[in-house]
Amino acid sequence: MRKSVERVTGDSEGVSYEFPVLRFSGSDKSAPSAYLQAALHAGELPGVVAIDALMPMLNKAEAEGRIRGSITIVPWANPIGRAQYHLGEHQGRFHLGTRTNFNRGFPLLAAPDTALLPAHGAADKRLKIRLVQLSLGHDIVLDLHCDDEGLAYLYIHTSLWPSMADCAAAMGVDAVLLWDEDTSGTFEGASIMPYQNAPAEVARFDRRVVTTVEYRGILDVDGALAQSDAEGLYRLLVARGTVVDTALPAPGRFTGVVAPLENIDMMPAPRAGAILYDVKPGDRVAKGDRLATIVHTPGEEGGRTEVMAPQAGLILTRRSRRIIRAGEDLLKLVGDHKSDDARSGTLED
Repeated sequence: MRKSVERVTGDSEGVSYEFPVLRFSGSDKSAPSAYLQAALHAGELPGVVAIDALMPMLNKAEAEGRIRGSITIVPWANPIGRAQYHLGEHQGRFHLGTRTNFNRGFPLLAAPDTALLPAHGAADKRLKIRLVQLSLGHDIVLDLHCDDEGLAYLYIHTSLWPSMADCAAAMGVDAVLLWDEDTSGTFEGASIMPYQNAPAEVARFDRRVVTTVEYRGILDVDGALAQSDAEGLYRLLVARGTVVDTALPAPGRFTGVVAPLENIDMMPAPRAGAILYDVKPGDRVAKGDRLATIVHTPGEEGGRTEVMAPQAGLILTRRSRRIIRAGEDLLKLVGDHKSDDARSGTLED
């Protein structure tokens, strides 16, 4: 394994940001290459500890000559967000200067050519440009995130499904959300959209893997979960031929939920107040079931508002904080049918 340090110059004199890049050289240039990054939203740590648990497996594979495809790993992808604190609270989702989500505003290139990337921009934009430079051209691109509270699930572009079903099975996730439009410039979009109009011999959708991995909830930073997630990543790399391990069987059939983004009900809160949830991630609900109660005027008659399921489906996530403003989303319900409040593009800011 080789380590290098990337440096992003800040927007003020004397300020710069650094992040490590770990690389394994493959023995076969024709084998699928892989890029993994974690903590693009800098406070989301399940992916960071999963990479930490993965490294001994990869180091062992390297020592035994079993790494066929090159592997690039960025365990802390966002040093800018990692350094942001406001009034003692870490702020890793949005850049405090531009107010832009760190997983928005990536350049969506017309072709997989880093020469098309812009050359300038503010520090957060230059960080995004560098991450695209590091990742573009790899056959496997995994962006490790987490939700508030939730099951493990993947976002996958429709062009890669069902060919990526083996990856979902290898990782042991509970659900897959399919999307086909990116107008806001997510990292996943920057990783797959350049190949949409590329020649077949360049796009190579039969071997391409691009996904945003949501590792349950933000508090699920745990040694046992990290080990389990690392084993899932390792199984994926073996299944796709980046790493050789004859002791591992091929992934079985994926049996989780698969749904388009249009089936997701985000359930905006009708009132501001305290949330009393009736459901948790993994629960199956019927149309009309009570999902939550908002206590908006405590102790007064009519001071509670109930929120009912608009359709049957699976509870995928819910908020980790129990205070909410009117219009903020309560949860993700993966419905059996298209939502009446279907959203195109990204589900959240």
